[in-house]
Amino acid sequence: MKRDFASLTAQEALHVAIFVEERNAEVYHRFAELFSGFHDTESLEVATAFWDMAAEERSHGTLLQARYFERYGTSPCSMTEEDVADFIEVPRLEGGDLFETETGGRSPRELALEIAATAENNALLFYKRLAETSVETELRDLYREFVEFESNHSSWLDHKLAEARQMQGGPKKG
Repeated sequence: MKRDFASLTAQEALHVAIFVEERNAEVYHRFAELFSGFHDTESLEVATAFWDMAAEERSHGTLLQARYFERYGTSPCSMTEEDVADFIEVPRLEGGDLFETETGGRSPRELALEIAATAENNALLFYKRLAETSVETELRDLYREFVEFESNHSSWLDHKLAEARQMQGGPKKG
C-alpha cells in the first residue's frame, strides 16, 4: 500500500528524496539522448540543457546521499519512490512542448529549462507545504533543508534561463 510522503519518517523521506534526484537525472539524460539524436543545432542546444540538468540532479543526489550517511550511516531503508503516493518533482514533456513550431519567441533551450524549472518549483512548493504543516521537529527541519535544496536548484535554473534568454535576445545568425 502506497503512503503519503507526509507520513514518512525522516529517514524514509531522505531516502525517497535520493531516489527522486536519481530518477530525474535519468529522465533528463533520456531527454538529452532523444534531442541529440536529431543532430540539428537547436536540438543539440536542448540536449545540452538536459545534460546540464542531469548532471545537476546527480550532484543533488550525491549531496543527499552524504546527508543520509551522516545521519543514518549504513542503516537500511526499504522505502523507495514507488512506495509513495505523491508525485514529487517530475519533469515532463507535455503537449509536444519542445516540438511546437509556435514557441512564443522562446528558444528550444529556454523551453527545456522551463520544463525543469516547473518541476523544481513544484518540488519547492511541495516541501514548503510539508515544512509548514509538519509537527515533528526532525521532519520539519528535514523539509526545511529540502526547501533550501530546491531553492538552490531553482536559483541555478533561473540563472540558466536568464542566460538562455540573453542569448535569444542577442544578435541572430543567418
